[in-house]
Order: sequence, then structure tokens, then C-alpha cells
Amino acid sequence: MLDKSDNNFMRLSFAARSENEGFARITVAAFLARLPLTLEEVEEIKTVVSEAVTNSIIHGYEGDETGTVVIETTYTPSAIEILIEDQGIGIADLEEARQPLFTTKPELERSGMGFTIMESFMDAMEVESEINRGTRIRLVKYLAKNEALCN
Repeated sequence: MLDKSDNNFMRLSFAARSENEGFARITVAAFLARLPLTLEEVEEIKTVVSEAVTNSIIHGYEGDETGTVVIETTYTPSAIEILIEDQGIGIADLEEARQPLFTTKPELERSGMGFTIMESFMDAMEVESEINRGTRIRLVKYLAKNEALCN
């Protein structure tokens, strides 16, 4: 976990409602706008936020809009860390859930590629989950070493 004492960070919490997914992805992108990211990197970050938030809403809370999704984003000159948490039902079999094409909601035409997409677009991903306590996803994107933060 990146140290927040010397770095910029933001924390956002919102209702577990599908319409808030777009708000979450745009908010994280806006917070990171001053970093030396390519357009492709920004799109990838927006996509992973969308995937993680959608997983929390659809799988974690199973459509219960009274739940809360929390996103915490931190950046340093060398890395971006995004934490996405819910206090939903948790993931029974994390290894199975991380397999490409696995979904617990085939009736909703879910592709089962969320974790695969997150892993491919980020430099590091960790998932912690506990039944009836929720899930926490930690995503890290390393910044080019020779780039400085924009002023």
C-alpha cells in the first residue's frame, strides 16, 4: 500500500447503484488528470475502475442499492494505487472467480472477464475477500521512472 503521508490521495464513497459506475470512473480519471499518463493508460484505468465497481454492485451487493462502494486513489511520482471495496457477500472461491469467463451471473449476460481485464491493464492486482464481509481490490499502475508529476 502506498504511503499517504507524502502523496496525494482521494476517497470516494457512493451508493451501490449501477448509474454510479460512470461517476466513479470519471472521478478517478479527473483526479489523475495531472499525471503524465497516455490517453490509452487513462482509458485502461477508467476500464478497471468500471469493472471493479460493476463487480461490487452486481456480485458483491447482488443489486442491493443500500450498499456502499468505496474507492481510494493514491499517487506518488512512481505509482498509482486504486483500492475498491465493498461490504457485500464476498467471493466464495477467489481462485475460480479469477478464471477467464467465470461468472456467477450468466443470466445477466456477464462475460466473466472483469478480473482478467483488471490484471491485464494494471501492473499489479490483489484481491481480498471474506464471505459476508466484502471484497477489496488493490490495483497498481507504475508510472514511467523518468517522468515527473505535472505542475
